[in-house]
Amino acid sequence: MTDWILFPIVLPLLMATLSLLPRRWRFDRELMAILGTLAHLIFCLLLFYQVKSEGIQVLQSGGWAAPFGITLVADLFAAAMLVITGVVGFAIVIYSLGTVDELRQTFGYFPMLHVLILGCSGSFLAGDIFNLYVWFEVVLISSFVLLTLGGERDQIIGGVKYVTLNLVASAFFLTAIGLLYYQVGSLNFADVAQKVGSLKDKSPLLMTELLFLLAFLVKAGAFPFFFWLPASYHTPPVAVAALFAALLTKVGIYVLFRFSSLLFTVQGNPFSTLILWLAGLTMVLGVLGAWSQTDIRRILSFHIISQIGYILMGLGLFTSLSLSGGIYFMLHNIFAKTNLFLIAGMIALLGGSYQVTKLGGLFRSFGLLGALFLISAMSLAGIPPLSGFFGKFTLIKAGLAQGAYAIVITSILVSVVTLLSMLKIWHHAFWKDHPEPNINLEKKWSEHGKSRIYMLLPVLLFSGVTLSMGIFAEYFLNLTHQIATQLLEPNIYIKAVLGRNTL
Repeated sequence: MTDWILFPIVLPLLMATLSLLPRRWRFDRELMAILGTLAHLIFCLLLFYQVKSEGIQVLQSGGWAAPFGITLVADLFAAAMLVITGVVGFAIVIYSLGTVDELRQTFGYFPMLHVLILGCSGSFLAGDIFNLYVWFEVVLISSFVLLTLGGERDQIIGGVKYVTLNLVASAFFLTAIGLLYYQVGSLNFADVAQKVGSLKDKSPLLMTELLFLLAFLVKAGAFPFFFWLPASYHTPPVAVAALFAALLTKVGIYVLFRFSSLLFTVQGNPFSTLILWLAGLTMVLGVLGAWSQTDIRRILSFHIISQIGYILMGLGLFTSLSLSGGIYFMLHNIFAKTNLFLIAGMIALLGGSYQVTKLGGLFRSFGLLGALFLISAMSLAGIPPLSGFFGKFTLIKAGLAQGAYAIVITSILVSVVTLLSMLKIWHHAFWKDHPEPNINLEKKWSEHGKSRIYMLLPVLLFSGVTLSMGIFAEYFLNLTHQIATQLLEPNIYIKAVLGRNTL
């Protein structure tokens, strides 16, 4: 049943197409979005189960054997990321029903959401580098439309910054592709891995590797290329910001792990120390940026940057334990950070602002919302027994085993500042009195009727996942250990795609 691989790509493409048809030729767009993303999630789960039980799944499109055709590959890492994409896409659609206005929906919100899911799914399944580039551009185009949809001034300014730097990254990416093809004569991941492994002199590949690294660091939002992220993520509707927080930077990180495993092994590589330095700087500058902000969305945007540093720490150490910790941390962070953005939307709905100084009194009226905020906030800070603790503990353990004391100390200090910034939001939004003493928060909540249910359901879902990743940490760490093992044994991937062992 290798054809399961096609569904995570075909379904979003089909739903995006149907959503663009004239209204008289299609069903209700909201119902289509719900059913489309739910079906995408189901097929991603089926593919994940198939990979777990049968091993790496490969599809050679059009019957062209690798490395000559378009290859789709689903290993455990790709399958896990597809499931997360499915969960996030479905939850964001539900949340959007209560928060995205009719005008944005009319001008293509749901079709572009499907296209973004399509681009992310294609990126995770891509078996060759040029098609990976194409999927990256699909993600870029759809995310730019979602970012600027509505045409507000702040959106346009943020969108210009976002697309400009990402186009520069795309230029780096395309240049590196050309150089790599010139050097090895192939772009299929497995074929390139085999040919790179057999090269006696790998020094000409260093420039190519540097260009790839620059491109993916930009798309991951790492130091020193992160300034596009806090300049843009606070401008669109919160559903869009949450979707971006979950997937966009993680696609860049995923590809960094993939390249480091197959093409340019980090261990013993001159760039390994650079990646650790970038990890530390990304952590520190991200969390300091968060501490200096008063807008909840900007605080969370800077925390995206900071948390990317932890994942890069796992990549830079490049051991089985560190890769497992980095991947676990990425999975945890997707759910915790996305949930915080969704909760921020509910806070703004009730309090009337994203500015923490203009908020207050929410815990007295909405204790459940305060509890849900604490679950994700404390998990982000790494407080036991929540999921963030196990990710950070694994990374710290891996760092100590490698003698990387500087990055370990940095990660601990950054966790403390992360906790303080989360407590700042808690104090202002939930604990202190509201600046307007006569405000009726319960009335504001009741006024929004059906939309509040649409907002609450995804928050409950992500809170449950965050709690589950802490309670059942052993299962998830075993899963990420299996993923790390596959990454450290590229011959398994090569044999699955090419049908032969590496030379």
